[in-house]
Order: sequence, then structure tokens, then C-alpha cells
Amino acid sequence: MINSGYTDIPVSKQCELLGISTSGYYYQPAGETSLHLQLMRFIDEQYTKTPFYGIDKMTACLRNHGFDVNPKRIRRLMRKMGLYAIYPQKKLSISSSEHKKYPYLLKNLSIEHSDQVWCADITYIRMSQGFMYLIAIMDWYSRYVLSWKLSNTLDVIFCLEALETAFSVSQPEIFNTDQGVQFTSCEFTGKLESNGIKISMDGKGRVFDNIFIERLWRSVKYEEVYLHNYESIRDVTEGLSRYFQLYNTERLHKSLGYRTPHEIYFNKSTLCFQ
Repeated sequence: MINSGYTDIPVSKQCELLGISTSGYYYQPAGETSLHLQLMRFIDEQYTKTPFYGIDKMTACLRNHGFDVNPKRIRRLMRKMGLYAIYPQKKLSISSSEHKKYPYLLKNLSIEHSDQVWCADITYIRMSQGFMYLIAIMDWYSRYVLSWKLSNTLDVIFCLEALETAFSVSQPEIFNTDQGVQFTSCEFTGKLESNGIKISMDGKGRVFDNIFIERLWRSVKYEEVYLHNYESIRDVTEGLSRYFQLYNTERLHKSLGYRTPHEIYFNKSTLCFQ
């Protein structure tokens, strides 16, 4: 729990230790009605199952479950959540025409060791009275989650904070993201380029270009988020802290030969896949 008045540790440092952004510290519940929050919970779960559902299919699905809704309302809620069908855009990938886009560098690339490729993405995390956004940075080879941060806004600041935390562990040769405005921003790409890191970006609408972190989100949602009803940012933070610790150090991955991401990343065990 963050204490702003009775400790010598700055709030920013406490946020860093808890894995939340400084903006997340000042979180206030989103100003949505209880009905809209209920709709958003349903949309989140349905989208995790069927990310190819656009406005019309999501509206029809909600109607089939007894909700009296129209496409206009569902469009507004999905945009607020940052959810888009995988065609033409995916999830939180709201690009900017003013930002430089980079080519996808991973096609047919043999991923042979840790720190060869990192990837990052953002997802929506529901709470009982609102929601937050989660970014995670993962090593592609080992699936090891190097850092994660929470925020109540889709700004670039919490993405940069997550990047700094990941850099305290190591650095990759290539960093892959989608074309979201956070990742195409000059602040984010400049940080990568200044460290000599090659930048790779998914093709527009190509959800499977960043497949491993998409699988991570499904695991996070089904194995942690949907099993709990977070009342506060402290609940979210503690729940995700436990989960990522389990994911990295205890949860066995079939694709890793039933080893953990921590074992592969730090022991430099040998795998070979594309």
C-alpha cells in the first residue's frame, strides 16, 4: 500500500516497487454506469474468446444474452476499452499518421536465444468499479515477462516506465510491438534507437505477428483476472504480482519442454523454433 505522508520513500519509487505507473497511483474509478461496466465485463470476456468480433457481431452477441443494446453504444464502449476487431485494427493499436512506422523483422527469423527479440503489448484489465490498462514486456524466446506496469490512461509514460524496468534486466537485439500510438511515439522509439535496438512492428491488422504476447493475455485473463473481482488498485497489483511470479517461475510451458520461462531465460537453455 502506497503511503504518501509517513515515509521517506518517494511516491514514484513506491509505484515502481509495486509495478504501477505514477498515473495509476492517482487512479479514480471510471465514470461509467453499473450497466455499462456490466456490458464492458461481458465484452472483455467475449473479445478474449473471439478477437475477430467487430461492432455488429459483438452487438448481436450481447442481444442474444438478453442485453438491449445498439451498435452505437457498443462502438463507444469498445473504443473506450481500446478493443478493435483484428481487422482492420487490433485491440489497443490506435496508430498515428504522424508517427513513423517500422517494418516487421520477424518473418522467417529463427529465434535462437534469449534477448534476441522482446515484444510488448497493452491490454484492458477490469475492476469491480472501473478498469485499468496493463503493459507487459516479454522475451520472445523464453516467454519470460521482464516487466509490467498498470495505468488508468493509455499514455506513453507507463510504457516508458515498463521499458526502463526491463532494461534493468537486460536489452534485446530487436524489439517488436504493434503500431499503437504509444509504441510509435518519438519518446518510445527514440529510447530504443538510442540503445542500438532494432525496431520491428506488426503489420496493420495482423494480430498473429505478436502471437506469444497474445497468448500471454489469454493466460492472464483466464488464470487470474476472471477469477477475481478487484475492488482497488491494490487488489489488481497484488493479484498480477502473484500471477506473473507464478507464470515466470512455476507455471510449466508445453512449448518450452515443460520448463518455466525463468529457467529458459536465465539458464540459457537451448530451444529452436521460428
